[in-house]
Amino acid sequence: MNAPDPALARKVLAAQPFSALLGTRLAAFGDGEAVLELDIRDELRQQNGFVHGGVLGYLADNALTFAAGTAAGTDLITAGFSIDYLRPADGVLLRARARVVRAGRTRVVCRCDISTEDAAGAEALCAVAQGAIAVSAAPRT
Repeated sequence: MNAPDPALARKVLAAQPFSALLGTRLAAFGDGEAVLELDIRDELRQQNGFVHGGVLGYLADNALTFAAGTAAGTDLITAGFSIDYLRPADGVLLRARARVVRAGRTRVVCRCDISTEDAAGAEALCAVAQGAIAVSAAPRT
């Protein structure tokens, strides 16, 4: 496989309508890692004022897959992932740091830490996830 291309990865992210709707940014991509960031805004909160768990799940899913892309290219799809919520997410920024644990021929296993950042720049870990990303051998139709 060729070296990971951050410009291509940003194009892939921009082509995802849901990611564009949320305003997700690719902050880092390469060497078995990917970092996605998302500004926290009121529309992403649940009834108690914290970031909705679905937003954290989306961010974990995408970060895991982008990390896998650094090792296995672009023809990938999430096979499954689990997430543990450690504390309510609040602040001004969400950051998902994902890294490859093992890249096989047909599956890439990755881990992801999701943290929040407050206005002063202090980070707090709010969720952890692990997932398996399937490498597709069949061309899309």
